Amino acid sequence: MLLGILFTILWASGAVAVKFGLLSAPPLIMGTSRLLLAGILLLIYIYLFQKGKYPIPRKKEWKPLIILGLLNTSLYLGCGFWALKTVSSGFFNLAVVLNPFLVALFSSIFMNRFIQRKEWLGMIVSAIGLIIATYPLFKNGQSTLSGIILLIIAMVSMAIGSVYFQKQKLQLPSLVINAWQVLFGGIILIIPSMILELDKPIIFDINLMIYLVWSVLGVSILAMILWFYLLKQDAVKANIWLFLTPIAGYLLAFTLLGEEITIYDIVASLFVFTGLFLSGNLRLNKSAKPPLEKTFEA
Repeated sequence: MLLGILFTILWASGAVAVKFGLLSAPPLIMGTSRLLLAGILLLIYIYLFQKGKYPIPRKKEWKPLIILGLLNTSLYLGCGFWALKTVSSGFFNLAVVLNPFLVALFSSIFMNRFIQRKEWLGMIVSAIGLIIATYPLFKNGQSTLSGIILLIIAMVSMAIGSVYFQKQKLQLPSLVINAWQVLFGGIILIIPSMILELDKPIIFDINLMIYLVWSVLGVSILAMILWFYLLKQDAVKANIWLFLTPIAGYLLAFTLLGEEITIYDIVASLFVFTGLFLSGNLRLNKSAKPPLEKTFEA
């Protein structure tokens, strides 16, 4: 549970970092810079500072790593960042609700995974909470059809990536998987960035520095490592933690950006935590060992 909470906070903080970054650079260039820098730093640490400790992927593992880079980083971040130019932040938060449902659907289709009734109940209750939280923003926000389509592509891509990762069962440490898929994701984004944003202005100021440092170290590296730990346990349950990201995002935005927390946010938080409890992710019995703990120890 602690791993899930930490992942939620780090993942939610990415949106706050993007708020700073968009003041100084276009979205695809931001995403490309973040992924390339994170991938290079991780590989330097793995194969230089930890020389001999981590394996180099085998020939048959390169293809899955490239596909993960395309799905989990290039398409998700690229389409998501680009969509934020034309859709409201409320609608973006609402779109996160789709991810666990899409993972459940793809898991049942490609992996014959039976979705328990309590999992569906928990996701529905959490979804109601997020709708309550984002309703005022969605009602007053301005969205375009292209932005909505891009956002849907981002959510579908990450859901497919989650199921694909679990199905492949790569025999590599999570750190190695994360490093290569992040690097490949950045490489894939280079060409779209050059074509669509090469003529856009870039200001190298404190806003861009805050975005790069936090998004690379906190989100692309630490958060993604936690994400793979959670996915190895159960793709559907891992995605339920994404329900908390809008709520954590509100708290971070209140602290760092001075945004107001409304009654809608408070009521939504109650629904989200209730949904997580009903789905089996939150345990009140201290004697029960959380399933994520074994993964972390391993």
